[in-house]
Amino acid sequence: MNDKNHILDITVAIPTYNGEKRLPLVLDLLLNQTGLENVKWEIIVIDNNSSDQTSEVVAKYIKTANSNNIDLRYFLEPQQGAAFARLRAVNEATGNIIAFLDDDNLPDVDWLAAAYKFGIDYPQAGAWSGQIHGAFEVSPPENFKRIQAFLAIREHGNKPYIFDGDNLRLPPAAALVIRKQVWCENVPKKPILSGKLPGILVQGDDYEPLLYIHKAGWEIWYNPTMHTYHQIPQWRLEKNYLLNIARGCGLPTFQLVLINTKKWQIPKVFVYTVLGSLRRLLRHIIKYRGKINSDLIIMFEMEFYKASMLSPFYSCQLYMKRFYR
Repeated sequence: MNDKNHILDITVAIPTYNGEKRLPLVLDLLLNQTGLENVKWEIIVIDNNSSDQTSEVVAKYIKTANSNNIDLRYFLEPQQGAAFARLRAVNEATGNIIAFLDDDNLPDVDWLAAAYKFGIDYPQAGAWSGQIHGAFEVSPPENFKRIQAFLAIREHGNKPYIFDGDNLRLPPAAALVIRKQVWCENVPKKPILSGKLPGILVQGDDYEPLLYIHKAGWEIWYNPTMHTYHQIPQWRLEKNYLLNIARGCGLPTFQLVLINTKKWQIPKVFVYTVLGSLRRLLRHIIKYRGKINSDLIIMFEMEFYKASMLSPFYSCQLYMKRFYR
């Protein structure tokens, strides 16, 4: 069994909330990973205050994992929010590299080996992510590819490249791999954006730690040899959910840009964010008039632009809340 003084090569960290039905699929695939004969690794599950049988499910898998000489550990993180679950995972992990998996992301059998090899081959990478394919319960709407990145689907071809952090072109936290030391040295202990909460879909927590890693000079890479499959149930393709996602992704835009913005640049960025989003919104209205109330993809894009336009004011609300705590 591992302890915090025993350094491993890589930790798989699974933040979960009410994941009793989703976790078995993920854990079964992890326990059957290939190409790890010379790799010391572990699995940790961070239960973000679930109200279902998540802990019992993990307890059963701990016995199975131990019989296969794989260390699987369970931790309860009562502070709600995906960002807090990931912070807890970083604190508890004993691997030099941490590979995050959402509880609805199914890895290929060689996903972990590919993640570890990339870290060895690209020492300048502070974080990296691979291809995330959609596993749809029902067919997505027409032109869905225009917005699929908002649902953590990333299919960017077969060549590695460096993500553009300056323009917020970054991978999602699902299936993200990071170097623990890089995170610990550069990511603040208290996130500004806490991540999805029950009934609240404000996003941005995926990008916040990556922007600090990028700010510190580390590269963030796309590794096409890593494949996972994001399970998309029917309800995630329904109008209300998609518009909430669009709004939740747009509202933190200004706050995220501030991470790499000098103080004297803030007024300029404020104006650019509002006017730039307004310009894209008006362009959509002109281009798609007649469809803006009937085409779901167009409605999604317009909701995102509206939320981005309001994001500086949302950022002010965040600071006010923190100031008066």
